[in-house]
Amino acid sequence: MAKPHPYPRRFSYGSPLPWITVSCFLLLILWLGPLPAMSATSFTWHMVLHLGVAVLAGPLMGIGLVKAGLARWATSNMVAWAIGASLFEMLVVWSWHAPMLHKAASLSDSLFVAQQLSFLAAGTLIWLVAFAGRSKLAAGAGALAMLMTFMHMTLLGALLTLGPELLYEPFLYTGQTIAERLEDQRYGGILMAVGGSALYLVGGLVLAGRLIRE
Repeated sequence: MAKPHPYPRRFSYGSPLPWITVSCFLLLILWLGPLPAMSATSFTWHMVLHLGVAVLAGPLMGIGLVKAGLARWATSNMVAWAIGASLFEMLVVWSWHAPMLHKAASLSDSLFVAQQLSFLAAGTLIWLVAFAGRSKLAAGAGALAMLMTFMHMTLLGALLTLGPELLYEPFLYTGQTIAERLEDQRYGGILMAVGGSALYLVGGLVLAGRLIRE
């Protein structure tokens, strides 16, 4: 007779502690290190900070919360939650990269904090929702959320990379000439289009694989 498993099913996918701990440690490095000051005068470093919070720390936190059993509320109406989380993430990212809000966050400490917290919330929410369930429907909804986010981040990155003109005030860039500042903007766009979207593509493929296996 098989011996019953000593743990409830919800704890069978690993401990949440390493995921949440690494996320918090990464946030300490990102927010208490030199990156906040560097991001105020360099678009490339702004993007490094943004992606570190939203595409590394946020997903780690989201998966940690799932493993802790704190994502059950997202297992009902999975498709609605997936679409809503993706739209929220898109709203956050595109709004803070609008010229007026990007400049305001660089000049105001309170708005900068709001920007960073919203990046973290958006990154956490979408990964929490995408990996909240284990059903076929949950995998499909999660893959949809990953695909939508991959598409809009790639689009924004392409616009920043291929744009022929500066989108922001000159002091927000590294460089003394327009050409140098435009290069800074393009490096940031490449980071968004390639580095930012790649993890969502991987997440989507993982969920698509789960969907096929179900």
